[in-house]
Parts: sequence; C-alpha cells; structure tokens
Amino acid sequence: MPKITLKEICHGRSGDKGDAANVGLIAFKKEDYEFIRENITADRVKKYFKGICFGEVERYELPNINALNFILHNTLGGGGTVSLKNDAQGKTLASALLMMEVDYH
Repeated sequence: MPKITLKEICHGRSGDKGDAANVGLIAFKKEDYEFIRENITADRVKKYFKGICFGEVERYELPNINALNFILHNTLGGGGTVSLKNDAQGKTLASALLMMEVDYH
C-alpha cells in the first residue's frame, strides 16, 4: 500500500474553545471521506498528538460535507488568555494533522 499524507486527500481547519482544540478534516472527494471515516479514529488522533493532547479526543462525523471534526480536550495549556504556548488557540493543529502519513487504499 502506498503511503500518503492526509493533505493529499483533505484540507483542514482548526480553532479553540478554552483549553480544547477543534480540528476538522474535510475530504476533497466522497470516496476519500469514506477512507478517513474508516481510518482516522479518535484514538489515532490522540496518539498522533501525544505530548500535546492530555485529555479525551472526541470525533464527530459530518458526512454531508465529507468531514470529520475532532475535539482535543486539555490541549491548549488553559486557552488563549492564560496559556504560555506559542499556539494557545490551536490554529496550527489542522496543518499538523494534515501531515499524518497513512497507508492509502
């Protein structure tokens, strides 16, 4: 199986709500949505962000827009107003997730 990065089949968005980061993956094609739905689990995302995400990861499926949304709890060092992190609002996390390598089809 060839390895690809998620950025080859998706684009992403990210943001924050307090100490939780919100990371979305949006597949370019319906068949790629099915691939990410089957392969990009909350557990996999938590392991990918080991050392950054210290809480639960929740995953929401949005099939009408070919997207998955992940909430990464206890990730932002308290959030934008209290954190000393460079990215206290989680704006770069979608870009980081898009660099994940996966075995494709």
